[in-house]
This record gives sequence, C-alpha cells and structure tokens, in this order.
Amino acid sequence: MKNKLLLPRMSNDRAQHSPEGDLRVMISGGGTGGHIFPAIAIANAVRDRDAAARFLFVGAEGKMEMEKVPAAGFAIEGLPIRGFQRGSIVKNLGLPWRVLRSMMKARRLVRSFKPHVAVGVGGYASGPLLAAAQRMQVPTLIQEQNSFPGKTNIYLAKRVDRICVAYDGMDRFFPKEKVLLTGNPVRQEVVRLQGKRPRGMELFGMTEGKPVLFVTGGSLGARGVNRGIEAALKDFQAAGLQVIWQTGTPYYKQAQEVVAKLNYTGCKVHEFVSRMDYAYAVTDLVVARAGAISVSELCLVQKPAILVPLPTAAEDHQTHNARALTDRGAAVLVKDADAVQDLGRVVLELIHDKDALERLRVAIAAMGVQNAADVIAAEVVRLGRSKEMNSGVHG
Repeated sequence: MKNKLLLPRMSNDRAQHSPEGDLRVMISGGGTGGHIFPAIAIANAVRDRDAAARFLFVGAEGKMEMEKVPAAGFAIEGLPIRGFQRGSIVKNLGLPWRVLRSMMKARRLVRSFKPHVAVGVGGYASGPLLAAAQRMQVPTLIQEQNSFPGKTNIYLAKRVDRICVAYDGMDRFFPKEKVLLTGNPVRQEVVRLQGKRPRGMELFGMTEGKPVLFVTGGSLGARGVNRGIEAALKDFQAAGLQVIWQTGTPYYKQAQEVVAKLNYTGCKVHEFVSRMDYAYAVTDLVVARAGAISVSELCLVQKPAILVPLPTAAEDHQTHNARALTDRGAAVLVKDADAVQDLGRVVLELIHDKDALERLRVAIAAMGVQNAADVIAAEVVRLGRSKEMNSGVHG
C-alpha cells in the first residue's frame, strides 16, 4: 500500500443525480465483517456523492450480512449459496443445486432492480451476482481487500470493468489496465483517535506511565492468540504490563478464570471490544490476526503490531497480508503454531524497546491509505453513469 493514489475523475460527480432516474447500485458479498463493513462504507460514500442513489445488497442466507446490512439502513436479498465444506462429502452433496439456484435468483434480482453498476466485495454471494450482472451487460467493479486474491475474484476479473485493490503489485493476478490502488475502506470512527486517549484510559481502567498491550482476535476470538497470551500472563504481570484482552466468546470464561486466579488487576478481559478507537488510542502495541481490514486499520492508526495470521484462512491470505507489512519492516509476524512458545517473549522484547516501537510505527504509517471508500465510490459512480448513457439492462 502507498499514500499516493491514481485518483479517478471526480470533477462533477458529487451531489448530482442520474439523467434517467436515480443511480441504482447493487453490492454483493459478505460472510465476515471484513467484507461487510467495507461494503457499507462504499455505499455510504456513494450516497455522499449522490443522495438519491438507490442500493440493493445481495448476501448469503444465514450469514451475518443479513443482519448487519439492514441495521446500517440498506435493503438486502439473500442467496442460498454456500462454500465448499472441507472434509465432509455429505455437506457438499447439495452444493451444485445451491449454486444453480443462486445463479437463477441473482439473474432475477438483476432483472428486477436494473442496476447501473454492480459491486463485489468478496464472499459467497459476490460470485453469482457479479457473474449474472456481467452476462447482462451491467458494468461491474470488484474490491479485493487482500494481498493474495480469492479464486472468485480472479475468475470475475476476466470480465470486470474495474478492480480496486489495497496492495501494490496486484497486477500479478489481475489485468494491469483494470487495477486501481485505493486501499481498503474502513470505519472512519474506528481510525479517528485524536483526543480519545483520556476517555480510553478511563474506559479500560488503564494507568498512565505503564505500557499497554491490546490483544484482539475478532468477535469470535483467535484460539492460537489466546493460548499464547494465557501462557505469557505471569511474565506480563511480573513486567508490569497492562493488557486489554479481547478473547471472543469461546475463550472468554477461561480467560477470566486465569486472570482472576493470578489476581492480575492490570489485565482487563473483554469478550468483545465495541470501542476499538478507544483501545487503539491507549495502546502501545497490538497483537492481532492479519485480516485485511484489521491490517488496514493498524496502518491508519499507526500502531506497532505483532500479527498472528489465521493458518486456515482461504489461500492462506492472512499470511500474505502479514508479509506485505513484515517485508517492509512495518510489523512483526508470529506463526499461530508458535504463539504459545514465542508470542509472550516477542511482546516483552518489543514493548520495552521504544526505538523498535518507533521504527514499526513509522513504517506502518507509511503504508496507510486514506479515503479509500471515497475513491472507490468515485469509480462506482463513474461506471454507473457510463451505463446510463446506454439503454437499460439486457439479458
């Protein structure tokens, strides 16, 4: 990632309306917050440019987007699509039928909504929806969040009009003429830290003058990370380290019991941290997975980080994300399998080395990309308006 971007044309985009009616945008994808929150950020940025724009999200039935998207104020339709279940032949028996049904429903949705542009952000639903839109001559855009793309986006890229990426060198996977370096859309309230430290110190019960470690594995937690932190708690306590430990639901009670047994008052255990901005504002060092949005947030908040990639992530994309930083001296990588043995030691070596922390901070700050959602929205609007110059959806 770089700070310098190739900005699309924006001269008269903002606050205009479609000459043939409201701009209609379909956005597909989901499955995790790493797909959903960028999708919502893009939609909000498009709405900032065109207040009359209309949106229809398309997700996977039963996945979290079916709740998160309506909560953000957008309509959503679900497809019966599912991913391939490794190690279970029985669970995959109905997969071809689900794919066929999803393709048929995606085509019906495109016909009825008549979008001017379709956007894919990754996840099960993006494949059928964008494939249907492409076949019906709707301009399409994909937003690839990771440094190693998924197979669906590689397939879609052959016919897509624009590919917005978060990392340099993505023309290794995609046609160079279609690639636009934009960075990843993030929730702006999470990365705006100015003036929040005092409230964060109060909220988490931290004390000034002592180092603070923030451990986050996402809402579901990260077993390898949690086990590594648990193994190091005695050493952290002896070193006077303050810890904000987001465990996720599965590990929460166990972590509480361990911390209580040690009487480690400086370690605050949370099942889920809703105010990530306050946690970032008070911390000196972060331990996190290497999901695309987490990495993008860390770059923007300019926090030194130890990344522990999820080893089972598709195409091992979290390791690729982590190495995009570690190869530039912008983070430290600890393998999940080595977390119990090494994570605590690495934390203590770093958090007491102010020069090392500053080197990491400067390096990771250089990789942050601002205003990604706005840049992507400009491309969405441009493609949608180019569609308006032609007739409606074909099929």
